[in-house]
Amino acid sequence: MSDQEAAPLQTAPFDARFPNTNQTKHCWQNYVDYYKCINARGEDFAPCKQFWRNYHSLCPNGWVEKWDTQREAGENPSNFEI
Repeated sequence: MSDQEAAPLQTAPFDARFPNTNQTKHCWQNYVDYYKCINARGEDFAPCKQFWRNYHSLCPNGWVEKWDTQREAGENPSNFEI
């Protein structure tokens, strides 16, 4: 079990970029930021884990599974490179 899986999930902290109650963009941005972070710094870089915890707290599992499938197939519309 990785450190990310062992850490208890918590509600993502307030992010001033997303002040409204609809957290869809907040969810998506944390997902993208996590993959950008690990591509730039590696999975063991501790600050990346905050993005992982946030998107797992905010995003429905079905969305994450869909985005993972798209990302692995190179079909996700986001750029995960820095």
